[in-house]
Amino acid sequence: MAIVPRKIQSKAIHHIFSASDDTTMTKHILATHAPVSGHINVTPLLNLVEDIFHRAASLIPSIVQEKQAQFGAMKDSTHLSDLADMLDISYHTINKISCEICCKCLGGGDAHSTTMGILGMLSSYSWDAKVVIALAAFATNFGEFWLLAQLYATNRLAKSVAMLKHMNETLEHVDDLGPKFETVSNLLKAMLDVTNCIVQFHDLDTPQMLTATTLIPGAAYWTIRSVVSCASHILGITSLGQGYMTLTIESWELSSLAYKLVNINSHLRKQLALCHQHLDDNKQREAFETLRLLFKTSHQDNLKVLRALFCTKDDPLPLFNGSTKQRVSIEVLRGKIVLLYISDLHHVSDEELEIFEQMYLESRQDPAMLESQYELVWIPVTDKGIPWLEVKPKFEKLQSMMSWYSLYDPSLLEPATIRYIKEVWLFKTKPILVVLDPQGKVVNLNAIHMMWIWGSLAYPFSTSREEALWNEETWGIGLLADTVHLSLLDWVSKGKYICLYGGDNMDWIRKFTRTAHSVCRALQLPLEIIYVGKSNPGEKIREINNAIDEEKLSNVLPDLTIIWFFWVRLESMWHSKLQQHKTVENDKIMHEVMRILSYDSSDQGWALISKGMDMAQGKGDMFLRCLREYDQWKEPAKEKGLLPAMNEYIQGLQTPHHCNRLILPGIDSNMPEKVVCAECGRPMEKFYMYRCCNNSATYFMGNLRKLIINIKMETKVLFSLKKF
Repeated sequence: MAIVPRKIQSKAIHHIFSASDDTTMTKHILATHAPVSGHINVTPLLNLVEDIFHRAASLIPSIVQEKQAQFGAMKDSTHLSDLADMLDISYHTINKISCEICCKCLGGGDAHSTTMGILGMLSSYSWDAKVVIALAAFATNFGEFWLLAQLYATNRLAKSVAMLKHMNETLEHVDDLGPKFETVSNLLKAMLDVTNCIVQFHDLDTPQMLTATTLIPGAAYWTIRSVVSCASHILGITSLGQGYMTLTIESWELSSLAYKLVNINSHLRKQLALCHQHLDDNKQREAFETLRLLFKTSHQDNLKVLRALFCTKDDPLPLFNGSTKQRVSIEVLRGKIVLLYISDLHHVSDEELEIFEQMYLESRQDPAMLESQYELVWIPVTDKGIPWLEVKPKFEKLQSMMSWYSLYDPSLLEPATIRYIKEVWLFKTKPILVVLDPQGKVVNLNAIHMMWIWGSLAYPFSTSREEALWNEETWGIGLLADTVHLSLLDWVSKGKYICLYGGDNMDWIRKFTRTAHSVCRALQLPLEIIYVGKSNPGEKIREINNAIDEEKLSNVLPDLTIIWFFWVRLESMWHSKLQQHKTVENDKIMHEVMRILSYDSSDQGWALISKGMDMAQGKGDMFLRCLREYDQWKEPAKEKGLLPAMNEYIQGLQTPHHCNRLILPGIDSNMPEKVVCAECGRPMEKFYMYRCCNNSATYFMGNLRKLIINIKMETKVLFSLKKF
């Protein structure tokens, strides 16, 4: 139905809120609602209406630049067949509503009465269908007017039709219509927002829908009421052209309607968000239980569990190959041992990735080797609350350092998967390495310590393999310093004494190394000394390393990464032994590892000398004193051996009073997960400190149980900024 001219109504426009109170009006609205069974899919029709408004808005002068973005383009999901089905059902109703709106507005009908009449005509439709059909009826007339406006200047037929409809005067001055359509444009946007919201509520079945069902009838009423007011306003503009002056009260009416719809939309959006949250929570609970069941069930291969982890139904190519820089499917992991390297974006150091990269590439050198028959996949766990653009640079930087597979898009990890990783696999902040066998069964919840200790020799990285490897190990320089220096194994094979020392006191380092060389020359001992720095090495250790090398005081490790790796291997030995349920009391390796870690946690230097199965070690001041006083133990050394005699002498130097500390990276605590540095704002690392201060003659490394009972044992959580 085309819009035809009308005369200005003489009576004043009624106040839009002069109707009965909301409760009474709601009862009247509900009285018009008598839907028949079955539901019409109104989305295709709504998409068509939005497209009409979008294209019409682009023709409105002076509104084009400012308002065009308000209306979205026609959605690609609109299928012509679905739209045709919808129009077959609603075509006659749309025409009837269009005629009703025009006739009532021309006749000066009351907006409330007209709206209630339209609701009555649409009584058999659902609420979402009511508002979409009403909008479609209005879009027919609105679109027809702007189609004529577009063709008027160049098409003779359009000009003739405009004259017949008495629109020619209006269209002669179409460039002046912008301000008069300003309020209409705003109201159209508000109507579409509310309508889209109402449509989205359909088929939702949640407790929150109870509240929504009380809001939707009123929302439908005010949307259709706005349609009527818009039509009345446009009829006034087109019928009298330049002679029509928009009344202040009429503009205020449209603005008030827009304000009311914005408010209604806000309430509906909140309820819609609650509904979606409820549905998503249920979905995630089901997905979590599905993962639980999958990992408890036997499978022929690992693809089923990997598909569930990576949500491959959303992305058929979820993995990124760091070597080829190509996206790939999970088929590349079929039937292989898969190591899932799980981390966040903040607790992965460059040193860690460098060592991982070296180990991974070494394992690939001979594809026929058994140790190469595994794949490594990085799973980044990101904070969903942080915008992706903020974390993307960090993610891409880390990913670029990996030649193995990684998850292409961290968003592929569903909340249920992240929950499973945290609750079942016990991931917190420190990286873990979960191992899946070729059938997708978890055979090790964290093999990262195995990887640091033995590298690819730990294949197939199961807990049983870890136990077997420890059964083959004995404490000695080979286990302690394996691979940290290229010449180490050669020196050992030649029967040389190997000395490792650490600390960050340059004065003590100079005294110790010069004294050690002097004693060895006097005793004619073949000795190689290696400086291993301190854990978490920073710029100070780099400077000391360079100074030692320049002054030729001893051998040094080539860079901070290798120093970092030396200490991480020691910490991994501690954690691996803990996973094996070993204690300091019943395991010599754990006892010795703890001793060296406590040296590193002190403020002093330290040293050890090893040859074969013998080893002498001690804190810096005692070890240096032992070397300086070698005349006092060189005779016992002839009988007992050099290193046993040194050990005995160092123990004799120890006083009853001592204060030892052991600082280890934090794994679990009720303390805050994140604390930032007060100076630079970077996240600080969390550590545990064990301290034993003893005034008795009891030695620190004695029975821990007795120490806990008889000695004051303090456990503190330290936060220490890791500096590189």
